[in-house]
Amino acid sequence: MVERATPAARVPAPPRGHGAPGVMSMRATMRKAGRATVHLLVAAAMAFGMYLFITVLLITAVGTLAVIGCWLLPETVLLLRRISGAKRRLTAARTGREIPEAYRDIDGPLTERLRTAVRDPGTRTDLRWMAAYYVYGALALLTLPLWPLGLVVDGVGCGLLRRRAVVLPWIVRLADLEANWSTALLRPSPQARLAARVERLTATRADAVAAHDAELRRIERDLHDGAQARLVSLSMRIGLAKRAYDRDPDAARKLLDDAQEQAEEALAELRHVVRGIHPPILTDRGLTGAVRALATASPLRVTVDVDEPADDGPRAPAAVEAAGYFVVAEALTNAARHSGSPTATVRLPRTRREMRVSVADEGSGGVDELGAAGTPGRGATDEGGSGLLGVRRRVAALDGTVRVSSPVGGPTVIEVELPCM
Repeated sequence: MVERATPAARVPAPPRGHGAPGVMSMRATMRKAGRATVHLLVAAAMAFGMYLFITVLLITAVGTLAVIGCWLLPETVLLLRRISGAKRRLTAARTGREIPEAYRDIDGPLTERLRTAVRDPGTRTDLRWMAAYYVYGALALLTLPLWPLGLVVDGVGCGLLRRRAVVLPWIVRLADLEANWSTALLRPSPQARLAARVERLTATRADAVAAHDAELRRIERDLHDGAQARLVSLSMRIGLAKRAYDRDPDAARKLLDDAQEQAEEALAELRHVVRGIHPPILTDRGLTGAVRALATASPLRVTVDVDEPADDGPRAPAAVEAAGYFVVAEALTNAARHSGSPTATVRLPRTRREMRVSVADEGSGGVDELGAAGTPGRGATDEGGSGLLGVRRRVAALDGTVRVSSPVGGPTVIEVELPCM
């Protein structure tokens, strides 16, 4: 009787090459520790530069006390702001969270610059961070003994015993600790954020007043050059018709026909002025209906994409709707005149807290950001009451934001966010 040999049970083959779990864990740990070490080394180099910065501080202090060198104080504060900004960017790259800045502008005469540099809460925040950074900025020195110890201990533990790394993760913890301390120290204080908020509101209030004055001048110019001139002409024709009525009825009838045409043109001018102040269609049909009317009247093929709140909440405030309407009107006008694109897209996504307006075209692009800020260019005007400058002022008055993306060759996208609360 012949017995057949049963096949042996298959044993799972070990991973190829260096793919063992312990080795893979060691590699991942070393990569994390390497990135953390790079962060700590850059932080240590910056701390070394801060040690050298003490010389600048001493020179500034002596010059300020001697009065003759008091001009150095604002310049030193500006230099400290740039150093703090570099540290904020380095920390944000580590943590993935941006650290906001809140500074007052240092400009004007010397006395004003000195007062701002001394009283700015952001200066005290930077000085507090700098004093602490002299201590914790040298955390990278602790990585010097940890690397050789970690390569031996974790190399044996992960590679042979297949245990978790023990030493090298401390380098990652040191980098995270340094980043967390920097975040806490460089974050603007509530007083600094309040001061920055007040400064922004002051600037937007000035822009709102300027935009209001420009709008009044535009209305006065439209009434003077349009409706008023036509009404004067209408009055003259009616007077001539009255004089010619008895002796030449045909001439009087012709003058009355001309007067009727002048009256209709004056009414059209007045409707145009009224629409420039607040379009009646905006009150009757809301922003969606008004924007669709703009799209219909535009020479471009305009697609309107509306996303209303899911709970069908109340309409946005009238001022917000008016600002959104004029943003769309100005953007479509600029696209039709300058972009060369046959199409445009308007999006109106809205939540209960904010309304967004986005206008995009596939044209040649090249909207000049400097022009949008006031220098004549595509999207800007000299008058200050229309164009992107007028859009920015109108939106800023409502505490909104404007973003313009227009690389050369297109596309051009204008995005506006307006708070509804």
